[in-house]
Amino acid sequence: MATTWVLPSPAAANTRLPVPYSFAAGIAAQLVNPHSSPPGSNDFSCRPTATHPRPVVLVHGTLGNMVDSWQALSPLLKNNGYCVFALDYGGAPGGLFQGYGDIPTSAARLGAFVDRVRAATGTAEVDLVGHSQGGGALPRYYLQELGGAAKVHDLVGIAPSNHGAPVEGILRLLDAFPGGRQAFVDACPACAQQDFDSPFMRDLNAHPDTVAGVRYTVIESRYDEVIRPYTLAFLAGPDVRNITVQDRCGLDFSDHLALIYDRVALNEVLNALDPTRTDRVCALSLPVLGG
Repeated sequence: MATTWVLPSPAAANTRLPVPYSFAAGIAAQLVNPHSSPPGSNDFSCRPTATHPRPVVLVHGTLGNMVDSWQALSPLLKNNGYCVFALDYGGAPGGLFQGYGDIPTSAARLGAFVDRVRAATGTAEVDLVGHSQGGGALPRYYLQELGGAAKVHDLVGIAPSNHGAPVEGILRLLDAFPGGRQAFVDACPACAQQDFDSPFMRDLNAHPDTVAGVRYTVIESRYDEVIRPYTLAFLAGPDVRNITVQDRCGLDFSDHLALIYDRVALNEVLNALDPTRTDRVCALSLPVLGG
């Protein structure tokens, strides 16, 4: 993966970073500097504080990448005193699209990155914040099957694919073309695996939704057009908070993509990572764009 690791100077470390609540910022960053780390992230000299004792690892979703996904949340977390890290996974090194590869393989990649962050920061645990696959099927597999629960304190999923999505409808349409279904599955294994009735999701959902010792937060929108019904994102368990952003703000029209640039949703990420924080915000957020 051609990734630039930027180590900020002491002066830069004390500078508040801009937080653009617009998916357009992610697209612009992808065009200008496609292989960079999101602002404020991947400083492996960062040391967590007593106030925020765990580093935060950001995990993008299917066909996304760390550049286009985290231009808002990464600097927001950094400005609030967190050590922030982000990775790409599940795609060709340097490729625009990531997160389409086999989910168990991607989970192993996530696990290796978590171990690297833990070693660099001297912490036993990290917090994971992910979008779509990166907040749902992927970390659930990592926690349940690869021993990740011993290394993760919080999992915060933004529009997470916790119980899959209705991908089978797309596959049925592709059946009209000779070899269409198989070509799709070959091109995007993670897409097919996230169908709620796929063998992968059936195996994953044969376990309880949660793993003991991990605190879970789900942040979802009623207007999510990918996770349908949107309640598929929600988890059942003793240490779970399921949040619908429209219950926080009636001006929030975010869809699946917009949630990662939605100030209502990202404020709830801050609340999830620090339970002593209970701030509320309300602002207009539009589909795709955020706000």
